[in-house]
Amino acid sequence: MSVLAVDIGGTSIKVLVMGASGEPLGPTRKLPTPQPAMPESVFSVIEELSRDAADFERVSVGFPGVVKRGVAHNAPNLGNELWTKVPLAEPLGERLGRPVRAVNDADLQGLGVVEGQGVELVVTFGTGMGAALFTEGHLVPNLEAGHHPLRDGQSYEDLVRDSELKRIGPSQWTERVLYALQRLEALFNYDLIHLGGGNLRHLQADLPANARSFTLEEALRGAVRLWRASSASAVGDEGV
Repeated sequence: MSVLAVDIGGTSIKVLVMGASGEPLGPTRKLPTPQPAMPESVFSVIEELSRDAADFERVSVGFPGVVKRGVAHNAPNLGNELWTKVPLAEPLGERLGRPVRAVNDADLQGLGVVEGQGVELVVTFGTGMGAALFTEGHLVPNLEAGHHPLRDGQSYEDLVRDSELKRIGPSQWTERVLYALQRLEALFNYDLIHLGGGNLRHLQADLPANARSFTLEEALRGAVRLWRASSASAVGDEGV
């Protein structure tokens, strides 16, 4: 089984074809996210990227917002007004001619990196901040920790998003990230936290002992696991 993994971000859209064991079957391809990020425009970019990809049988989509049963309910970094109850799986399946499952992007990446023991938190730092919580390898669905208030009326995402990194610089941003991780650990009492996203490279500090970093390629193994029976049950049926 080969799967086209699609990662929709606020800055770019990436695709990578993964083999049955989660191995890449070609290079990661990407294009800028359309501005404005109208659904049809985003779908067209995914279709364009898929044309140059290796052969694939199924599609897994990671979307930056709440996704229930293949339908997007919001998208803070794409425009909530554009993505209220927008079907993802059905129109993309029609365009690509393959079955599609769509879930939150951090949930998808979490499936690729969690070890399946104890409480594990997955956090990504990119345009915004994504988060997914797993207990014994099973997803707690629709967690939006990034939008929870953290300090002075601002959310986690407000304080560590990409625009703030560019405004205040890596040193002060690192302080904010470490503070956010302390608060998340106090909140979830996790055994292990997995950190990823394009901006993690700007972190100017060693990771805590119970933290692991991951690459996008590693995370996109979740695209294959989403289609396995055990993983599909782990995320319920929100992506089918």
